[in-house]
Amino acid sequence: MRKMSAAAARRTALAAQGFGRRKPAAPTRRTVLDVLGRTQLLQLDSVSAVVRAHYAPVFSRIGGYDRSLLDEAAWSNGVRRPRKLVEYWAHEAALIPVEDWPLMRWRMAKYDHGRWEGMRLAVERNPTLGRDILDVITEVGAATAGEVERHLELDKPRPKGSWWNLSDTKMICEQLFAKGSLSVDKRVGFARHYDLVERVIPPEVLARDVSEDEAIRELTLRAATALGVATEADLRDYYRTHRTQTTPAIAELVDAGELEQVEVAGWDKPAYLRVGAATPRRIEGAALLCPFDPLIFFRARTERLFDFHYRIEIYTPEPKRVHGYYVFPFLLDGELVGRVDLRAERATGRLLVPGAFAEPGYRTPETVAALTEALREMADWLELDKVVIGDRGDLAPLL
Repeated sequence: MRKMSAAAARRTALAAQGFGRRKPAAPTRRTVLDVLGRTQLLQLDSVSAVVRAHYAPVFSRIGGYDRSLLDEAAWSNGVRRPRKLVEYWAHEAALIPVEDWPLMRWRMAKYDHGRWEGMRLAVERNPTLGRDILDVITEVGAATAGEVERHLELDKPRPKGSWWNLSDTKMICEQLFAKGSLSVDKRVGFARHYDLVERVIPPEVLARDVSEDEAIRELTLRAATALGVATEADLRDYYRTHRTQTTPAIAELVDAGELEQVEVAGWDKPAYLRVGAATPRRIEGAALLCPFDPLIFFRARTERLFDFHYRIEIYTPEPKRVHGYYVFPFLLDGELVGRVDLRAERATGRLLVPGAFAEPGYRTPETVAALTEALREMADWLELDKVVIGDRGDLAPLL
């Protein structure tokens, strides 16, 4: 079995994710989609403390770009510029290539009654509401759950104790989305506008029939492509599959010559190298990584790759937070060298930096210079005039 050093594994992982490449002078739609060709997906999240989660990984890899390029690829469809991305439950809610939609049918079958118990109960309470929702959307086109409610003239109380306080209509729209009857045509103000799946997904993609075994094998291969070198747990987490699915898929991919089992120094589990994955001699460049970046969203892998213990503290009471509310790890020349609590204050045109913290050994002029430039670049991208440094963390006074 081939052996890899931990440093080589880290460089392989970074290269697979698109780091260490020259940033384009003028990013285009193709440049944005090339990022998806490497990451395979972009996680969606409602937190907008700085910028929505799906925009940030593209910025981390190619620098400042027009966010409408990503919006257009995901939420508009034209003859000359067809939709390239679609929403579904991949690694949590995510944008994935339209062509990958059939690879999720096994999950849609699993979610026939919704993703969680509240959806199943909503269906039981309203056995005909799903059909009514589909009838409304068939007639009026893409609509939010609120718009559907108004068409149905519903004014029902919302279930008590629901964390999101979702209406039954919203829950059943989500259940129909999870089972693959509805998709998302567009978002306005981040609200989903649901439409019939056959009006979102091209007919040739809808017609593709993929067995569960084939789908899991393809998803595992995509995960391996995005990760470069990975354990079974890493591959499983990327699309949130199950060990009983990924274990045979990995064996088949090894037999097919798509994956090679390797031993990575310091890793306590076998690793699998994507055949053909590059291992550069160096990874250069700086990037601020949002908490949902595919490089770091599996925290156990982040710790194994970078010796970097990272937890999101949004739901931690403020007095108990260690680093801050919405903290971006800072990547510099292939290492995670610090972390920065960030907030975009759009009304005043300021990028706030309440706290900035160096990792051990990286409280250096080089870190400060690179982070200063990265913060200015992010502020410019977000069209914010000022970067305002707070007083928390050992990097703050140096910044």
